[in-house]
Amino acid sequence: MIWVQHDYAYIVMRFDDIVAVGMDLPTKIEHTFIHLDSFFVQVGSRKQEEHVLNLRSLLALLCHLLAARSSLLVVASTVMLLSSRVSGFMHTAGMPSLLRASAGIQASKVASFKLPQASFKRPGRLAPFSTLKMVATSSVDVKSSAIFQKYDIVKEDHIEEYGAKVVLFRHKKTGAEVMSVSVPDENKVFGITFRTPPNDSTGVPHILEHSVLCGSRRYPVKEPFVELLKGSMNTFLNAFTYPDRTCYPVASQNLKDFYNLINVYLDAVLHPALTPWTLKQEGWHYEIEDESDVLKYKGVVFNEMKGVYSSPDAVHGRACQQALFPDNTYGVDSGGDPTVIPKLTWENFEGFHKKFYHPSNSRIYFYGDDDVAARLELLETFLGEFEQHPKVRQESTIEWQQKRDTPWAIEQHYPSGQDGKVLMTVNWLINDKVLKPQDELALDVLDDLLMGTPVSPLYKTLRESGLGESVISDGLETVLQQATYSVGMKGVDEVSKCDEIQKLILDTLTKISNEGFDKSSVEASLNSLEFKLREFNTGGFPRGLSFMLGSLSSWLYDRDPMEPLRFEKPLAELRSRIASGEPVFEDLIKKYLINNGHRVTVKSLPDPELEEKNRKREEEELETVRKSLQQEEISKLVEETKMLKEKQQAEDPPEKLALIPSLTMDDLDKQGRNIPIAVSEEKGVKVLRHELPTNGIVYADIGLDMRVIPVDLLPLIPLFCRCLTEMGTHKRDDIALSDFIRTHTGGVYTSTSTTQKYGSGNKLPEPEVVSNLFLRGKATYAKSAQMFEVMNDIITNTNFNNQNKFKQMVLETKARLEANIVGSGHSYAAGRIGARYMVTEFVEEKMRGIETLDFIRELAKEVDKNWEGVLAKLERIRDLLVNRKNLIVNLSAEDKGFSSLQSDLEEYIQSIPLKTEDSQVVDWAKEMKKFEGKGEGFVVPTQVNYVGKGAQIFQPGEKTSGAAAVVSRHLRTTWLWDKVRVVGGAYGAMNSYNPSSGMFKYVSYRDPNLLQTLETYDQTPQFLRELSKEMSPTTLANAIIGMIGDMDAPMSPDQKGFTSMDRYLTGLTDEMRQERRDQVLSTTAKDFAEFADRLDVVTREGSIAVIGSNSALEEANANLGLELKKIL
Repeated sequence: MIWVQHDYAYIVMRFDDIVAVGMDLPTKIEHTFIHLDSFFVQVGSRKQEEHVLNLRSLLALLCHLLAARSSLLVVASTVMLLSSRVSGFMHTAGMPSLLRASAGIQASKVASFKLPQASFKRPGRLAPFSTLKMVATSSVDVKSSAIFQKYDIVKEDHIEEYGAKVVLFRHKKTGAEVMSVSVPDENKVFGITFRTPPNDSTGVPHILEHSVLCGSRRYPVKEPFVELLKGSMNTFLNAFTYPDRTCYPVASQNLKDFYNLINVYLDAVLHPALTPWTLKQEGWHYEIEDESDVLKYKGVVFNEMKGVYSSPDAVHGRACQQALFPDNTYGVDSGGDPTVIPKLTWENFEGFHKKFYHPSNSRIYFYGDDDVAARLELLETFLGEFEQHPKVRQESTIEWQQKRDTPWAIEQHYPSGQDGKVLMTVNWLINDKVLKPQDELALDVLDDLLMGTPVSPLYKTLRESGLGESVISDGLETVLQQATYSVGMKGVDEVSKCDEIQKLILDTLTKISNEGFDKSSVEASLNSLEFKLREFNTGGFPRGLSFMLGSLSSWLYDRDPMEPLRFEKPLAELRSRIASGEPVFEDLIKKYLINNGHRVTVKSLPDPELEEKNRKREEEELETVRKSLQQEEISKLVEETKMLKEKQQAEDPPEKLALIPSLTMDDLDKQGRNIPIAVSEEKGVKVLRHELPTNGIVYADIGLDMRVIPVDLLPLIPLFCRCLTEMGTHKRDDIALSDFIRTHTGGVYTSTSTTQKYGSGNKLPEPEVVSNLFLRGKATYAKSAQMFEVMNDIITNTNFNNQNKFKQMVLETKARLEANIVGSGHSYAAGRIGARYMVTEFVEEKMRGIETLDFIRELAKEVDKNWEGVLAKLERIRDLLVNRKNLIVNLSAEDKGFSSLQSDLEEYIQSIPLKTEDSQVVDWAKEMKKFEGKGEGFVVPTQVNYVGKGAQIFQPGEKTSGAAAVVSRHLRTTWLWDKVRVVGGAYGAMNSYNPSSGMFKYVSYRDPNLLQTLETYDQTPQFLRELSKEMSPTTLANAIIGMIGDMDAPMSPDQKGFTSMDRYLTGLTDEMRQERRDQVLSTTAKDFAEFADRLDVVTREGSIAVIGSNSALEEANANLGLELKKIL
């Protein structure tokens, strides 16, 4: 999970009203997947309806979330992905410090899903909050409380950019550093981070990150982490492992809950109840249930990493990192190499914790509106019992990789299908000493100029070269002690072309260094950067977490943690240098790229036999081990296997569970939170306004009714959306369009949303689809005219007639789909199941599902053979969509903003063509073919499985209740977690329930099992029935509390506006939401039994979809009778 090279990132969301009361999260909870080429990253984001306006700021957090192999429980709820996705170019280039996130984070625990590894730009420089002006608290009065006498004040400062009061303390007794940020933000954040550099690829930091959350001194239960998931109102609860650090952050808007979380986390990391059994469960062990059986490797991290090493991008990314850093800790895999993980011993595992998990080696962080003295008092209850460890900081210091003078190259292989192709990148180590803040910011901007958009010169040159299917535009990575730069291509059909690509990259860089960048592009990049910094939009994720991760980029390496939080001075200095005529970027290219000898070219070659070779190698290795064992040793392993499963399935005693601090029902708000909305009609167009504190920014969403699109054109919609922002218009070519948008606005993006209306009276209605293509933009009030003008130009005048560019988009989509299906098979399995029942998911399957892959492969041929026909289809889509009668406008701003942009809005509406004939809504449901059979199995080159099963458990006309959401959520943190993850060894298991459609689905992630997982699904109703008979008041209360926490998750102003519009379009009133909330609060044990009756439908007649290896599917299919299809 560390460093996966990625194409430009797409934010991809599929939603399905996931988590019951789905309507209350803010409207629906769904999974947001940030796609980094080969996989999606679950973010459990709130219904932001493919919220792409703040993609970069979302990445800002996610990056670290992903980059680290985060154990993603995220934002208070992990559910499962399902329905719409976004299209549009996304590259994290040019995101300075805090707004850039990246790293190799290993993921650990997650309520029902683990993060795949990813490579993100690091979060760095923060920007002021968009919703309020931060007013710092007064200076710390060291005399006001005795607790201050236990700490030295290292530095006290006021971060003007945020209005934040920051104090850096050092605990006198242990030397632990504590960063205290005081701001009037109720979404409080805490984090403790340890420097944890590994010296091998056994994955010990990653496994330990999982393991410390499996019981501790004060909380001696199996998994306090999971208990917190059940009954906390956290807005963030996670842990992640980088190549050189391990972070444990939590966040909550409720002060009591916040301190509960901190107590559990501090006890977990400082006093974990580690035993050899913990290593066996979370890391690896030999499994053998009968003395006649063969040995098998099992373990959560072991299976997770087998999934990671099935991804071509992950395999390539690891090779790049390790090649660049042959002499220090970054040259090994902190996540763990599956071939090396079984070499991890208990002694090394336990020793790693003793060595690095000490307060003297920690960086502790607080953020929010709580009392500083109370923070330190709480800390003292843990730190006070430790003495200083004088050597640990020296022992954990990250050694610098010294730069080489001569470039080199390496080749390796990855598991592929028969039509696999080559991946290659040219990679540089940028620095071997600390970069100045000015240079780091300039490098951020340079990265954006080179590859930040589809028309950036380096990206554009590679894309149009025809040498590969897709550009790998990782660009600048600055999350670790030393920065790197990486660029290349994937989908290269001949290895000989790699030399051509390398030459093209170097020649292009040389040309740019000689000729420079166009001034308009430089200004556009700087303006885009400044907008993001000043907006600082992290979506629904805690701003304080961005603060922490940004600070750590310096703090971890014993530098000033406040430096990355500032941007005004470095930005002003950079502008001044550019204005003076200094060739800033040209000099950087020469110094860090052209004249930099520490450059390695990495080529990853496809090997269709490698998956089978790996499987046989593992079998032979295990057979060798078995033959070396005496009979009594085999008997001992059988007994250990039995004992481990007994421990995994044992119930925690009630008296120990009672030790876990939790909220009570009295701590919950009985009333839901509503979002202001004003509905009007102007020039025949519905206009929605949401008066919100947007800090001088207007967020505009222009919706076009997509129900007019025939089924045969649906697969073209994502490509159509990309054309709108990448092709250019008849007025502006692609470069001029990009520069105009970035100069005058905060961004213009496209997205789609397909969902269905809610029924009244708690009854499931007959399906009524709501489907829109959205053009979304944001700008300051002063620039609203330019925003509306360019949005009009895009939607009415896009020039689709560029055959070569469109062909490249098709090939990029093909490469992305092939990578995603291997890395995020659970997403596609879930979508495939839903498409058999629901028209909304049928539409999504057509646009972005498994079925889309066949369409895209044929489309690539059609573009060459019949471009005029393809062009006609694109024009036809625009002709059907662009009609003032199909338009809806959604605006979020302050009152003064609405007044200032009114004339611009009216002009925009009038500019949209008004057709006289009525639009014909297509009956998509008629095109759905009834699926016959038990299900489908899709064969891909992988070492793990993605196992799904689902059915419609409520039919139209039947009553539903918010209580069903409580039960559905509870399943993820109990039954499925215990059976599929803990016992089964899968990296994740999840379920989704959609209250507007009645759909329920199970899905597993990176699962070593298949039949066993399906059996677990089928046994779920019985589990619920037994639970309902013996459910304690505490268990019920925690289930309700966790659900309310999901429903009350924080949102940014633009998210609120979009969510409110979604509720309006789907008929979800505030009264209906409150009724659902009341039902949640009134949930009883009886509701669990009633939901079990509903799940019997899934057990009896549910549809199955599995994505897995050929061997796994063929072995299981003797019992399943699935339709098998090899797709890669």
